[in-house]
Amino acid sequence: MREKMEPEPLYNLLQLPKDVAPPTEEEGEGLPQGEKKKYLPPNSRKDPKFIELQKVLMEWINATLLPEHIVVRSLEEDMFDGLILHHLLQKLAGLQLEAEEIALTAASQRRKLQVVLGAVNQSLQLEEPQDMWSVEAIFNKDLLATLHLLVALAQRFQPNLALPPNVRVEAVTIERTKSGLKSEKSVEQLTASSTDKDQALKDVFDELFKLAPEKVGAVKEAIVSFVNQKLERLGLSVQDPDTQFADGVILLLLIGQLEGFFLHLKEFYLTPSSPAEMLHNVTLALALLKDEGLLSHPVNPEDIVNKDAKSTLRVLYSLFYKHKLKANEDKRPQGTPN
Repeated sequence: MREKMEPEPLYNLLQLPKDVAPPTEEEGEGLPQGEKKKYLPPNSRKDPKFIELQKVLMEWINATLLPEHIVVRSLEEDMFDGLILHHLLQKLAGLQLEAEEIALTAASQRRKLQVVLGAVNQSLQLEEPQDMWSVEAIFNKDLLATLHLLVALAQRFQPNLALPPNVRVEAVTIERTKSGLKSEKSVEQLTASSTDKDQALKDVFDELFKLAPEKVGAVKEAIVSFVNQKLERLGLSVQDPDTQFADGVILLLLIGQLEGFFLHLKEFYLTPSSPAEMLHNVTLALALLKDEGLLSHPVNPEDIVNKDAKSTLRVLYSLFYKHKLKANEDKRPQGTPN
């Protein structure tokens, strides 16, 4: 019998042989005696999975904060002062923090960050202090600490976010001792390894487009028929789902019909005239679906706006699956086998 392996912890520090090149004084600049500083060598920064993790987290933050017109372009440069973390936590946890909105001086930014991280740790239900991130590390633009923090937030508030699994990077820790600078390598685990369960839950549409592309047309036809039945009372119809849902308008109206939402015209753009307005509509639609627990797989709103067929069908299928199959279940006589 194969033994069940315990999943790797989110954070794992493994000591490696001390074959690191001696640190330079420039790398240890400003480091007091007895203290340590961690940095990423160039080969770690170029790791494809490490780059992909940053991309996924940035897209998640930007989609979450889109209504507030906040855009993150660099996790290393944009997160240190607590401003974006402040808005992100308010959006995710619904908290109103007693922190100044705009902090211009280093001292006020540090104070703001301390308040925000205190609220983050409370929201994450961390009973004991942890060493994955700190006010000093985030304020000093420590990319590893920032990533640990954002991964923890994503896992707490967006558990379906498709983070790349098993992201591990090599870091170098420098310490200033009485005899000078010394360094050692370590490997940091940023995301957990994928499990057998993750493989079992592999997205059905990825499999459909990859293994049975000839069936995509039949699936699309069934979904369009269902959608048109629901939109008929509004005097609307869909012929090409790949393009007609790109601006989010029909998608929002369909969700309103099926889920019983009344959307005020002030909440979305009925005739969007720019990609930003289309993105606003689609982001709102996905947020509604997420709140109803209908999205079993994360969807990037930009993919819908860009007319990605797989993403659009995935969203429509979530509604089709709930309402069409539920209707069939309600009509089926009791005792009839599935």
